[in-house]
Amino acid sequence: MTTAMTTAMTTLTGGCHCGAVRYEVTGEPITHAICHCSDCRRHAGAPMVSWTMYPQEALKVTKGSPKLYESSEHGRRQFCPTCGTGLFYTNDEVLPGIVDIQSATYDDPEKIPPRVQIQIAERLNWMESAHGLPSFDRYPPQQ
Repeated sequence: MTTAMTTAMTTLTGGCHCGAVRYEVTGEPITHAICHCSDCRRHAGAPMVSWTMYPQEALKVTKGSPKLYESSEHGRRQFCPTCGTGLFYTNDEVLPGIVDIQSATYDDPEKIPPRVQIQIAERLNWMESAHGLPSFDRYPPQQ
């Protein structure tokens, strides 16, 4: 499943929370998906994770060395060994030659909006109505 992006990107940069790992990716992303699978949720500690998909050769780590974690039989996740930020995912069995980049780690994550939601069969039920919850620009006022 791929949905070609319509906006060509030149080079995007990003990195982990502490700055120990930095990267750049060049070219046009294949797609940008929000994933609801339980594997992504458990790894990130979040209700969903957004990923941009690129050919592996488009990604260059420019600082540090991410640590590799074998999260499933074929899935490989890379993260910062210092702060734990999830960065990259590969699965050479299902998506050979492709790398997924956790898009919230871009210096400017607004540059590539998501195009699809995937693995919604595993989506948390309460995520379907999360946008209807009360919203605050910052922490809600104390009562």
